[in-house]
Amino acid sequence: MAVFSSSKRSTAVVPHPRDAVWAVLSDAKLVARLTPMVRSIEDHGSTWLWKLAPIEVLGKSIGLSFTERMEFTPKERIVYTHEPKGAERAGVEGTYQLADSGTGTRLTIELGVEVDLPFPKLAKPAVQASMHAVIAAMGVGFARNLERELARRER
Repeated sequence: MAVFSSSKRSTAVVPHPRDAVWAVLSDAKLVARLTPMVRSIEDHGSTWLWKLAPIEVLGKSIGLSFTERMEFTPKERIVYTHEPKGAERAGVEGTYQLADSGTGTRLTIELGVEVDLPFPKLAKPAVQASMHAVIAAMGVGFARNLERELARRER
């Protein structure tokens, strides 16, 4: 077993008011529904338990769950810090940053993922490339689904 990591930072202007974007990002069940490969998120107040659908990495199906301490600064920032409950093989550290931008909201998402996987360190380049691809796909899908949800709410 070895620990592998990947990180991503993205910024986009979401053409919706900050209040609407905040309402979505602060709702665990809705974030789970909008994020590809996330099976569920259980809101336990100050912590959220994320459960991912099994992910294929180098021919192995890996199912992961991780607990995140959630710190909310209403309509400005959500900071999440890994706070494991028991034996968790994955964790995420990151932020959602919201700011006004014209008639929309500038949303910056930063995250770093660490996963303890049953692969030798020698597999690091291939595993991290797979992790990066999965994170990118999740981000693209989340952005598309967020836009649809916000547009649906405006109708």
